[in-house]
Amino acid sequence: MHRSAIFALLALTTLVSSALAPSAWAARYPGTYSDAEGAELDKLSAYLNSIHTLKSNFVQLGPQGDMAQGEFDLAKPGHLRFSYNPPSPIVIVATGGDVYVKNSQLNTVDRTSTSDTPLDLLLNQSLDLRHDPMVTGIEEQPGALIVHARAATTKNQSNITLVFSYPAIELRQWMVKDNQGGVTTVALTGLQTGAALPDSLFTAPQKDAAKAK
Repeated sequence: MHRSAIFALLALTTLVSSALAPSAWAARYPGTYSDAEGAELDKLSAYLNSIHTLKSNFVQLGPQGDMAQGEFDLAKPGHLRFSYNPPSPIVIVATGGDVYVKNSQLNTVDRTSTSDTPLDLLLNQSLDLRHDPMVTGIEEQPGALIVHARAATTKNQSNITLVFSYPAIELRQWMVKDNQGGVTTVALTGLQTGAALPDSLFTAPQKDAAKAK
């Protein structure tokens, strides 16, 4: 494993335990935050809205402790891609309002609406976190601001926790808790904003016709 990935994993495991541990934050109705919390959410909104494209390496820690690495690409509004390094057979692409998960080993492609996933929060170009009904809380920890949010629809009860460095704001990682209570954590390294990303990156994946025969 590359040295940067090792450091990211160490930071990831430290922040996962702190961000998911019981704390003073409580779920709020949109727009009911204190002045300080509202100001922090406004800063985070401005930061996220300033990002049009983003390119980064990532380290992912799965619910069973399994680890994967790869490249994460984001083009707003509405496009993202997770390209996993071998031996993982997975590619995840969000485009056209849907999220596609391709498993090249099984030759399957699963699709779900982005609104049914908490990742929809990363795909919006005009965020207002203070009034967004997906956002349920914000808390400050040493060197970090942590935003808690949920999926936009009731079809999926999963939620997401976004971790930003603070006071110099930068998206560092997120944790997604699924309907079964499993937590998947993604930590970003080598983050670049404003990168030129070809449209072909975000083409919906298809089954391999040769394997389907």
